[in-house]
Amino acid sequence: MSASLNFRAMTLQDLDTVVAIENNASQPPWTPGNFRDSLDNGHFCQLLTDDNDNIMGYVIGYAVAGEAHLLTITVAREHQGKKLGKALLQHMVEWSEQLAETLFLEVRVSNQTAINLYLGAGFNELGIRRNYYPCPDGGREDAMLMALDMGFHQFA
Repeated sequence: MSASLNFRAMTLQDLDTVVAIENNASQPPWTPGNFRDSLDNGHFCQLLTDDNDNIMGYVIGYAVAGEAHLLTITVAREHQGKKLGKALLQHMVEWSEQLAETLFLEVRVSNQTAINLYLGAGFNELGIRRNYYPCPDGGREDAMLMALDMGFHQFA
């Protein structure tokens, strides 16, 4: 891992690399159109890069009417286990604090690593959205709805 972590805005020129990371890390993955839509809509689309501008992960969210929503957060497989997800989440929280009172997200109920990350940052479970996520086999998986009150996050 590089000596420093850098954040920068995602651009259309980054799309091929981001989609490759997504296809390797998420099932089912976001499509190129999902990323383009987020960029076109002015969402918070941020990349985590090393000192050579290699993309290690990304976070996408938006804010509206006093609420922020985390849409996706992904760390490239070869960089997982290095606390980069926490760095991306903290970056999203810091952005959200300026625009919202609450940050919301959905997470697959089977994604215990992500659930632990969110609980460790101070998110609370609000409920379950039944059959929310599509699965590669054609089935559906429940999502846990979580929220973080901007006054009570636990990042140091």
